[in-house]
Amino acid sequence: MRTLYTERLILRLVSVEDAPFILELYNQPDFYRFVGDKQIRSLEEAERYIQDNMLRMQERKGVSLLVVETKANNQPIGICGLVKRDTLTAFDIGYGYLPAAYGKGYAIEAAQAVMRHARDGMQIENLVAITNNDNHRSISLLGKLGFQFERVEQTYDNGRTLQLYTMAL
Repeated sequence: MRTLYTERLILRLVSVEDAPFILELYNQPDFYRFVGDKQIRSLEEAERYIQDNMLRMQERKGVSLLVVETKANNQPIGICGLVKRDTLTAFDIGYGYLPAAYGKGYAIEAAQAVMRHARDGMQIENLVAITNNDNHRSISLLGKLGFQFERVEQTYDNGRTLQLYTMAL
């Protein structure tokens, strides 16, 4: 994926220099709860995750989560981009933000840029998204973006479910 620009944001490919930000983001309580524990506890583990997961997906599948920065101060506030999971046929939009970025419209602005690039730059016709049934912030965002609930992908022992949403671009 290439660098994307919106009115307030820059979405760029992650680099090893982003390890301190990835370490911080991936250990936020909301991220940990809704995205999962990626076992990143040190800068070295963050660097390895960037290389082995994020950059490798870009190399092999042409997509990646991008670092979302504000144009005003070039501070990273989150990640947003496309993921290609072996278990799903379509590309999956993914995102996560620091709590300080909540409620400011950054997530929808970044996701719309990624969706436009998927449609216009990559000729992708359909996207999916997965989220937990109790991740109300994510479900609200998917609704605003035009995604429709399709099915429960997985059910957990604690009553939570992993839900699949779809959208035609």
